[in-house]
Amino acid sequence: MDTFNHSRRLLVGAAATGVLGAAMAPAGAQQGSEGKPDQPPKDPTTAYPKPPFPKQQQPWPGLTSKMSPRPDHGETSYKGSGRLKGRKALITGGDSGIGRAAAIAYAREGADVAINYLPAEEPDAREVAELIRAEGRKAVTIPGDIKDEAFCKKLVADAVQQLGGLDILVNNAARQFSRDSILDISTEQFDETFKTNVYAMFWITKAAIPLMKPGSTIINTSSVNAYNPGENIIDYAATKGAIMIFTKGLAKQLAPKGIRVNAVAPGPFWTPLQVTGGQPADKLPKFGEDTPMKRPGQPAELAAVYVLLASNESSYATGQVYGAVGGNGGP
Repeated sequence: MDTFNHSRRLLVGAAATGVLGAAMAPAGAQQGSEGKPDQPPKDPTTAYPKPPFPKQQQPWPGLTSKMSPRPDHGETSYKGSGRLKGRKALITGGDSGIGRAAAIAYAREGADVAINYLPAEEPDAREVAELIRAEGRKAVTIPGDIKDEAFCKKLVADAVQQLGGLDILVNNAARQFSRDSILDISTEQFDETFKTNVYAMFWITKAAIPLMKPGSTIINTSSVNAYNPGENIIDYAATKGAIMIFTKGLAKQLAPKGIRVNAVAPGPFWTPLQVTGGQPADKLPKFGEDTPMKRPGQPAELAAVYVLLASNESSYATGQVYGAVGGNGGP
């Protein structure tokens, strides 16, 4: 979901890598009666759209339906296997992008899901709710601005009340502005970026922890920019570095309580964040072209990672940061 420049990120430690490979398999292919995959392996370099993309811009916060090409969140491809049956999840930014992909996957794995989004994103949110309910799961939609502390507290309370509990929290919503110079970053922009990306995560997590039982998980969305910041989004990159450190420290604090905390660090992903000022308009047609795969990631390609981190299969993983960057290595 981040800058196309310098997309680099550490994948995982050796033990977690083994779990990642094994546990992600059910999302991409189900086993047939003879033990053979229903779908053949697909070439990741050609599996999704490549640049050049049409020139496009939308006013913030943007809508998935107006993007070209339309992002793939796994609407038709993700197949669940019951790994989150009976779980209760709250996802910020769950109407579109990576949060939408996680919401769809969670529902197909058996979880009830509450999503938060801005009121202007209601059309996208309705689509997600319909997809969740189509799986026979409960969908809770809670619009509101997470830059407000009081709303963050109410968001958690409402989600818990309507879901009947909470054991998965995904802090995913973000704000990103592209600016060539620090001199072009206003205090108002800096404040909006930090309040959306960092303060909201702090407020929501603080409200959620007392309501979470052992076995619960918190998943934060960091970024390749936490390690290799793009020069045109330095305030956004600073927030993603803060999220990474917050994740690692909180994981140590909550481990004795049986609550795991991890993060996902995407490289360039095709989401509304990019077409609403997150990237320079003149560079969007080539977004993701500088990765070894020569394309941006699609949200569907991260769904299985969010499922893994929420599932029991990753029970020994906490304080980890999982990357998906299209081929560029870590630092």
